[in-house]
Amino acid sequence: MMMGLGSIIGTGVFVSIGLGVNIAGSGVLVAIFLASIVAVCNGLSSAQLAANHPVSGGTYEYGHRWLSPQLGFIAGWMFLCAKSASAAAAALGLASYLLQAADISSSWSSDVGTALGAIVGLSLITLLGIRRSNIANTIIVAITLSALAFFIVVGLATPGLSTIKNSAFLELESSSIPDLLQVTALMFVAYTGYGRIATLGEEIKNPRRNIPRAVIMTLIVSMLIYLGVGWVIVKFTSLGAAPNVTSSVASPAEFISLKTVALQFNVPGASEILFVGAVTSMLGVLLNLLLGLSRVMLAMGRRGEMPAATAVVSESTSTPTIATLAVTAIICMIAAIGSVKVAWSFSAFTVLIYYSITNLCALRLTQDERLYSVLPSWVGLFACLFLAFWVAPQIWLVGLGLIAVGLIWQAAFLFANRK
Repeated sequence: MMMGLGSIIGTGVFVSIGLGVNIAGSGVLVAIFLASIVAVCNGLSSAQLAANHPVSGGTYEYGHRWLSPQLGFIAGWMFLCAKSASAAAAALGLASYLLQAADISSSWSSDVGTALGAIVGLSLITLLGIRRSNIANTIIVAITLSALAFFIVVGLATPGLSTIKNSAFLELESSSIPDLLQVTALMFVAYTGYGRIATLGEEIKNPRRNIPRAVIMTLIVSMLIYLGVGWVIVKFTSLGAAPNVTSSVASPAEFISLKTVALQFNVPGASEILFVGAVTSMLGVLLNLLLGLSRVMLAMGRRGEMPAATAVVSESTSTPTIATLAVTAIICMIAAIGSVKVAWSFSAFTVLIYYSITNLCALRLTQDERLYSVLPSWVGLFACLFLAFWVAPQIWLVGLGLIAVGLIWQAAFLFANRK
């Protein structure tokens, strides 16, 4: 569960919720709840698959086993796209917090320059073969959860700008249904770190019992944290002019910073505590994604679906050097757009397609292999496909184009390998 929280509690809580409030106002609270239901359905599908096929690689491997080489490849391809975009969003979010702390005005050059510096710096660490251990992960999670607990407890106890009505979940106040569905898709990404638990199938004792429990417990704890944080942000935000909360920044921010909200608590050191929590969590998420992405590219290289060089592991550091450099370049290109919203929206579309394939795999399980009813897998499948097309049209059009490019890429490599 700590590994799951370490993968989930990061960019989602420090960036995605603030982005959601800017789009849907208090409707973000409904979106958090709806996204958690979709995540639970997908989590149960992932847990069943991991319990029956406990290997590293997640849906990339499940797709190859239960569906087809093409769908397995698309799962891996979408994972690379989704998590690269998530890493870019984490880097840009980190840059925003660092620039606020340094009292530097937000601009494309400052945001992108800081983000690229963080990406390159952490990639150099991974190239040295330094991997985040369970102890380091636990420390990062403890710091982050402590900062968030402080934010929620103090925020709820402090009078805010707006009064949240008891009927907020029904009225949706300033949000519309399209906004709500868009934010639900964006918030879903914030939960998807539970897939990290499923990929540890080879290293967990009694995976058939422990993986499902860890997934469910992780998602419940995450939802409660997200609802608490969302409630406090809405409480301290004028819903008619959400970006005004970040008026200390020269240009309007794309998301509401928890650090800036904490300034309104009138508690000494409040914003500094949130700054430390944000920086540690996003550094941890970015490092974790660099490690995970490079290993997925390594696995795809070994199957002959990526250039052979990506399958080469350094003898001195046991690190897939070319794969690490390749994913670093991809993340940097997405971060260079300079928009957290674009990066996070692209991540939402691609990760929803990825988990659609996960649910398809779960539906192929036999009665003996199945741990739960088929209902969660059907709900997860339809919810993912439905929500995927509520992000901006240009985002999902690019995503569909990348799927086509991916299939051409796979066919070319398979043909080359046969020759």
